[in-house]
Amino acid sequence: MVKLNTPKGTRDFLPEQTARRSYIFDTVKSVFHHYGFSPIETPAMELKETLMGKYGEEGDRLIFKILARGDKLKKAQENSNESLFSEEALRYDLTVPFARFVVQHQNELSFPFKRYQIQPVWRADRPQKGRYREFYQCDVDMIGSNSLLNEVELIQVVSEVFEKLQLPEVNIKINNRKILEGIAEVIGEPDKLIDITVALDKLDKIGREKVEKELSDKGLSNDSIAQLGVLFNNAGLDSVADFLKSSETGQKGVEELFFLLNYAKELGIDQCEFDPTLARGLNYYTGAIFEVVHPDFPSSICGGGRYDDLTGIFGLKDVSGVGVSFGADRIYDLLLDKDLFPEQVVQSTNLLLVNFGETEAKQCVLWARQLRENGINVEVYPDSAKMKKQMKYANDKNIPFVALVGDREIESGLLTVKDMNSGEQLQLTIEDLAKKLK
Repeated sequence: MVKLNTPKGTRDFLPEQTARRSYIFDTVKSVFHHYGFSPIETPAMELKETLMGKYGEEGDRLIFKILARGDKLKKAQENSNESLFSEEALRYDLTVPFARFVVQHQNELSFPFKRYQIQPVWRADRPQKGRYREFYQCDVDMIGSNSLLNEVELIQVVSEVFEKLQLPEVNIKINNRKILEGIAEVIGEPDKLIDITVALDKLDKIGREKVEKELSDKGLSNDSIAQLGVLFNNAGLDSVADFLKSSETGQKGVEELFFLLNYAKELGIDQCEFDPTLARGLNYYTGAIFEVVHPDFPSSICGGGRYDDLTGIFGLKDVSGVGVSFGADRIYDLLLDKDLFPEQVVQSTNLLLVNFGETEAKQCVLWARQLRENGINVEVYPDSAKMKKQMKYANDKNIPFVALVGDREIESGLLTVKDMNSGEQLQLTIEDLAKKLK
């Protein structure tokens, strides 16, 4: 017997859940459109060589590789030197495929290019609350410009999205990879930048002691780790700037951060805060990095940053980009926990026309068509079932109004309309009913 379950880390979505997810997507899209971003899509699969080596050692391990098929698989099984895997893999994120997309279609795009993309990604991760193997990302990027005004715009996008989702209490944490690079220089470990950022990225998950142990295991001296206390002690930007006075790269990062924080303050966006421990473990970040957290949720719900030469990997040098990604699944869980989904989000139908029989059903179909032409979402119950069953259907679907259409209603042209919330019944013409439901 087939086991009825979805693979670990994946889920089915019932109509109510799907409607709520659509609410998130529609809200995010509406903000993206406000700022002039255009939609694109890329395939679920990319060539393995497109993805591998772009996310660091740990990220590469989480890429879902696709098994070879047919004769290629048979040959691989017979020959130990042949790979069991095909040349494709499921995409790990939307940013690296976007860089590939930009290079491949560079002659068809106008730069700077502003795109958004809402599609699923896959990671061979250990499933837990807020962490899935298949999940949606809502990415927004601009590429082809070095201006820090792009980061300012993204801060505004993030703030507006969470304001519209009734989550204004989020914190937008900001750091800069140049600051982290400068710190690595100052503590005498410039070649250990990746090790430092990968370890710091786990600080919230495993704590300071285990991060320091990982850094030690990677070869950092006790003195270097001790100097990283400037990060672990949550120092302010001024003290970090003082610590980095001997590093030109670090000072540049501090300068960029002051610019962004001051701009955000002038725009009245008070959710931004400097976090010296924010690292964003992905290797391709080079400048400002962002992470959005909510006090009532254990994981980040949005993140991103500046990448100066991601397209260079694919042959298009010196094209800088910056973007953020909204984690739709985590945002969904947070909104559900806080009961913040608007009630009308799950109401796909405004009115149910009760079916009393063949003659009545015919009139219901005609009136339903007229109401739909007026923008009303209407259902006609398909069977002439008992009234109790049809009313239960309306209750189960949270349909707010039910119209009874019998001989008397057909003859008079007045529908008997019941408000399912208040129990009130009204006699309305089809025109008046359309006005009421609008």
